[in-house]
Amino acid sequence: MAMDNAAVPIPLAAPQARRTRQARVVWGSRVVTVGGDAPIRVQSMTNTDTVDAIGTAIQVKELAQAGSEFVRITVNTPEAAQAVPYIREQLDRMGETVPLVGDFHYNGHRLLTEYPDCAQALSKYRINPGNVGKGDKRDKQFGQMIEAAVRWDKAVRIGVNWGSLDQDLLAGLMDTNSRRAQPWDPRQVMYEALITSAIESARRAEEMGLNGDQIILSCKVSGVQDLIAVYRELSRRCDYALHLGLTEAGMGTKGTVASAAALSVLLQEGIGDTIRVSLTPQPGEARTQEVVVATEILQAMGFRSFVPSVTACPGCGRTTSTTFQELAKQIDDHLRSQMPVWRVRYPGVEKIKVAVMGCIVNGPGESKHADIGISLPGTGEAPAAPVFIDGEKAMTLRGDNIAQEFHRVVEEYIDRRFGAATVLRSA
Repeated sequence: MAMDNAAVPIPLAAPQARRTRQARVVWGSRVVTVGGDAPIRVQSMTNTDTVDAIGTAIQVKELAQAGSEFVRITVNTPEAAQAVPYIREQLDRMGETVPLVGDFHYNGHRLLTEYPDCAQALSKYRINPGNVGKGDKRDKQFGQMIEAAVRWDKAVRIGVNWGSLDQDLLAGLMDTNSRRAQPWDPRQVMYEALITSAIESARRAEEMGLNGDQIILSCKVSGVQDLIAVYRELSRRCDYALHLGLTEAGMGTKGTVASAAALSVLLQEGIGDTIRVSLTPQPGEARTQEVVVATEILQAMGFRSFVPSVTACPGCGRTTSTTFQELAKQIDDHLRSQMPVWRVRYPGVEKIKVAVMGCIVNGPGESKHADIGISLPGTGEAPAAPVFIDGEKAMTLRGDNIAQEFHRVVEEYIDRRFGAATVLRSA
């Protein structure tokens, strides 16, 4: 009866189209496009001492293998600038072509000018217009950094941060606001300062000869609603490629949830071309966790696929055994660890869905919807676990080694489905 009353089908949810220009971040033959019709890119940043070239190169490679498509490193001293070419050399020796981004503050103009090998080894420069100097010095020092980008044909991110805003610009806007008949809220003045600083700096860079297509903008704040407000207006006023991210997302679940909340809203509205999740690592936590969260956001939203997705039930009184939890984690960990190899050996493997369910209520149904799934016995159920492959029941696993057997079944399924395609392509 309900169907008869429906005049039109329920619309499918879909993100709005992006409308930005496209930048190219290049190292050798590796080209990472940003903006336009390019995929939404994932980036990250090291937390090593850049002077430690070996340690930094190792972390860059770890971030790249986790899914980061370019990696930012701190370049804050002459010693760090001198280390950059060696970091690039170590990465090239390891066969890792991920582009490097130099993060410059205060003295970037001098480092890029005095250390040309550093300027060439980087693929992109991050410039903060709020701390390149003051007055005439600001214009000169900003110009030196843009000249380096033009000379070496590098992309530039002009990254404004609410913690380091151009104070002269902010003071001027505050003065203007105080003369209004109905003054804006101070936060709205800050929004205006962020956006004005970014766009005016980008236009100044274009006047100095930098190709506008090679400019990426960011206006970073720490609050979810603030970020949404700023980027909606920034997107309305310009068509430069946009970098999204909270400037300090926080630790653990707080940082993960805040980033997912802010980025998902904007990405659904067609705003954002590259993202970073700026997580503070918990003690002992790998730096790569920020990349995992960023890729999970894009995968959950349906924008991209990075690793096979594992669906697992949360558990309830029917699943007092922890077997399905342990198996779900084992499978997820194994899939992620194998992706650097599988991405090359089995193109397309990142799109498969694996279901690990805990009882008969939703287990068979969810397993049928996945490419490969298992429904484990719940409390009091017979010790048998049906396995579904491509929607059909393929076998039933029994005994004490169900986890190990399912692990083997997954590997065989991946090799059979994607290995055959690889052989055909090579032939």
